[in-house]
Amino acid sequence: MSRLMISVSGIRGIVGETLTPDVIVNFAEAYGTFCGPGKIVVGSDTRITGHVVKHALLAGLYSVGCDVIDVGICPTPTVQMATEKLKANGGIIITASHNPIQWNALKLLAADGLFLDAEQGQKVIELAETKNFRLAAYDAVGHASTYADAIFDHEQAVLDLPYINIEKIQAKKYKVVVDCVNGAGSVMLPAYLEKFGCEVIPINCTPDGRFPHIPEPVPENLTQLSDKVRETAADIGFAVDPDSDRLALISNEGIPLGEEYTLALAIQFMLSRKKGKVVINASTSLASEDVAKQMGAEVIRTKVGEIHVAKKMREVHAVVGGEGNGGVILPDVHLGRDAIVGIALILQHLADLDLPISEICRRLPQYVITKKKIELTSADTTSILNKLVENHRNEMIDRIDGVKFLRPGAWVQVRASNTEPILRIMSEAPSAAESVALCDQFINEIKRLL
Repeated sequence: MSRLMISVSGIRGIVGETLTPDVIVNFAEAYGTFCGPGKIVVGSDTRITGHVVKHALLAGLYSVGCDVIDVGICPTPTVQMATEKLKANGGIIITASHNPIQWNALKLLAADGLFLDAEQGQKVIELAETKNFRLAAYDAVGHASTYADAIFDHEQAVLDLPYINIEKIQAKKYKVVVDCVNGAGSVMLPAYLEKFGCEVIPINCTPDGRFPHIPEPVPENLTQLSDKVRETAADIGFAVDPDSDRLALISNEGIPLGEEYTLALAIQFMLSRKKGKVVINASTSLASEDVAKQMGAEVIRTKVGEIHVAKKMREVHAVVGGEGNGGVILPDVHLGRDAIVGIALILQHLADLDLPISEICRRLPQYVITKKKIELTSADTTSILNKLVENHRNEMIDRIDGVKFLRPGAWVQVRASNTEPILRIMSEAPSAAESVALCDQFINEIKRLL
């Protein structure tokens, strides 16, 4: 049986195994008790189990006196923005993000639309464990209402940005292929791209939650999109994950650019318009750091996780930031990873430079990241990391998140996943051969430790 993953930002598991109605109701009651009586925004991606999770979730929220504002099927960043705009006590997104189809999850938001931080999330976990719920009397249970304009609000916030010149982009008449993996982006992105004057070729844009390929938007899962870009001679291909907070790009040559370069390009564009600080996580490519430094920006790194990047961005008043998994964060819209924002920034960058995306990307610093993982059962990850540090005590080591060994123009990081029972091993170097060799070196060392 699979594990139920419980973290400060929510719970996720396989529906019918670990993510059961009683588990969902329990966490809903805990979260509703934490938020207190008032409004909770709820939205979801298109997963086929969404209705099961939603009904259990609503029952739990109603039982502790929360009034639910249902924004329907929409991207995660849309729910984040609606939570803040509607002045709710919190928000919940029913989505397992890039996890396979049998998974689902509850992502928990604070009143400001950011994910719960460690302290907030721990309080919810404690309430779920103690079951010390604030159950409402029969005449004080919560009620439901709907809000139909969440997607419109999100689109307008992006289109109203002073540095998005919609007419300039429209004049380019870009041919764009978009793959929404039949997820939440399906209800928004094709029409959104048409507003930029794009000739849109949609694939996998039926919002039925039946993923036609593994939903994580990494190159090996985007062969259909790459083929369609080449077949149609499109200018660019866009791919999102099921809840549309991650954005991957396919070049006009049909080559996946990698999610790291989504962020690097967004940073390059934003710093051409606004000077300021950039915040990225500890696992993000040196390409983003190099681009920012070339443009005179200070780069600050945080632990992996959207909440860590977002809070640091707010603290230092960063102009742009994000995570290297295609998660662009633009505080001028909101402090959350947002593929809708990313698309607008990339299209504007294309229009401004008047070059093919392949050429723009070739001019960026070139690195190759290798990402591998080791499945865990009962291994003590802290002990493993400490042994690695001892074995490499003469190297430069960064302990912001897990253990990161820094070498000239390269690095390797080992950290426990926040969402899965795995140990992640990531490496980066100027070539694929160097990157893979570095990653394999540490995987072999870890296996000996296990």
